[in-house]
Amino acid sequence: MQTVETDSVADLEVKVRAGERLTRDEGLRLYRTADVESLYRAANFVREKKNGRRAYYNVNMHLNYSNICTDSCMFCAFGKKRGDEGAYEMSLEEIYQRAGYLKDSGAAEVHIVGGLHPDYPYEYYLEMIRGIDQRYPNIHIKAFTAVEIDLLAKLSGKSWREVLQDLKAAGMDSMPGGGAEVLSDRVFRKLCPDKTQPDEWLAIHKTAHEVGFRSNATMLFGHVEKIEERVDHLLRLRALQDETGGFMAFIPLRFHPENTALQKLPMVGADEVLRNIAVGRLMLDNFDHIKAYWIQVGLETARDALNCGADDFDGTVLDERITHFAGARTPIGVQQQDIWRLIREAGCVPVRRDSCYNEVEVITAA
Repeated sequence: MQTVETDSVADLEVKVRAGERLTRDEGLRLYRTADVESLYRAANFVREKKNGRRAYYNVNMHLNYSNICTDSCMFCAFGKKRGDEGAYEMSLEEIYQRAGYLKDSGAAEVHIVGGLHPDYPYEYYLEMIRGIDQRYPNIHIKAFTAVEIDLLAKLSGKSWREVLQDLKAAGMDSMPGGGAEVLSDRVFRKLCPDKTQPDEWLAIHKTAHEVGFRSNATMLFGHVEKIEERVDHLLRLRALQDETGGFMAFIPLRFHPENTALQKLPMVGADEVLRNIAVGRLMLDNFDHIKAYWIQVGLETARDALNCGADDFDGTVLDERITHFAGARTPIGVQQQDIWRLIREAGCVPVRRDSCYNEVEVITAA
């Protein structure tokens, strides 16, 4: 991404400090500027105004129940067709056993997403949630992207609202933010034309908020999107948050091209990651939290992001598969002590949270 070397954004820093909302054109300036000192300082100002020097994390695991998928998204290394090398699916008993890793952790979260499986019946998904909730009632179940909710509606012949109500009754607690990619019709036509479309993604999250779920929002950046599309994505999220207040955190996701149809593209560097986090913090003035998802951006970059607008380090993230299928070199989960160390290296105070950002423990141990 080219920057305009002479374009200072010091005036936008002044506007942010005055509590004024930034416009689309100002968002474009933030993405293009070489004045990263003002950019990061303004983002850190907002971060501290909302969350002080606290940096949050939780104890969580990812449960990717199957990678067999009917879609063929160009940016995805995870999805497989039945019979492909590396294709897998988990039985319900295996899912329950894996979720049990968290049963003694307290205020822990299982994050459940998978491919769009061609054969699982509607009841399979309800049984998955119901079985985890019955066995481990203290584990928070964050499950199913908007894309999966759309699939379940088609499987069952029910509306999105009815599906979400069924999942809530089964024990689901919140929704992740995946599947948004970049909320641009052009990007979806080019990379994933058969996927749940941008307007539908937003409508499903709106419905989830109305049903009583909190959710997150993501943006997958660093592929074929334009800067204008990144800004428009943020503005669409901001508008829905103005309407519902249901989003908890924004999570910028760095695209990993390895093992995808776009593998010839270079992966964007740490500077672009930090810029995207900072711009997100400044444009999404109605979001309480910005997450530095260390699985995709790397542990050290996630640490540095805590001074560029991010206040959340995600968590221990045991057994994540989606990004690692795309060649991620980050660990398969980390220990809490490692998170504490990285947060402290950034000059922040580690705070263990639950899935809805209630504080569980301010960490004072070494």
